Amino acid sequence: MNKTLLKLYLAEFIGTALLLGFGLSIVIFNWGEGTVMESLVPDAGWRRLLTGFLFGTTGCLVTLSPVGKISGAHINPAVSIAFWLCGKMKDHALVGYIISQLLGAVVGCLPLLLWGAQGKSVAYANTVPGDVGIVAAFIGEVITTAGLITLLYIFVSSDKLRDYTPYTMPFLYGFMVWAESPLSGCSTNPARSFGPAVVSGVYTAQWVYWLAPLTGVLLVMGFVKMMNIYRHHEMEAARVSYHDEHSPQSIKTSS
Repeated sequence: MNKTLLKLYLAEFIGTALLLGFGLSIVIFNWGEGTVMESLVPDAGWRRLLTGFLFGTTGCLVTLSPVGKISGAHINPAVSIAFWLCGKMKDHALVGYIISQLLGAVVGCLPLLLWGAQGKSVAYANTVPGDVGIVAAFIGEVITTAGLITLLYIFVSSDKLRDYTPYTMPFLYGFMVWAESPLSGCSTNPARSFGPAVVSGVYTAQWVYWLAPLTGVLLVMGFVKMMNIYRHHEMEAARVSYHDEHSPQSIKTSS
């Protein structure tokens, strides 16, 4: 394996670990048993909105960080699969990214154990289907993942918009977590669900958080291909992070 790929994989590992370590700490702080947020923000809807916005802000900061610039800041297997379907990643690069993301997710969730009883009360921010059942959770994950991939495709494939892609995440996740999290926890990211499942030992309907995001990706990319949208709006490279980046082909994931 060449050093360039190792550097990319390490950046994805670190980026995903940071996303989960800080992002899920926000979830635990806002929703764990005994949290002060129950009195500060008693309305569950507003608290979901705040949680999603702050989680999206964490993702934004990771994307703008040095590690985001190195790897392109996928930090989500669903995003990597979307780039792969666009022909911007070779098979071995896709596998390397996903393995790095999953390992980063587990390592990033280990510090969540420090939350003690508060973290344990919400299974360290693990995602499980809500009271409405697995079917609703599956549909919710399909829709929210499709929304994420659609937004990324629109922004990343546009010369004028791609630099602003990271800044959409707080608003997108603020809305999606507010609207959908009662159904499934609003994961949209298999690594985001895998990490806390390993740490908590709770694997309830874990398949949903793999199959549903993949379905969402396939629906969006299938529509893009069917409508020949890629002919007019093509992603230049397998990256979400374009900040201070004037040579998007510098990421060798397609070589």
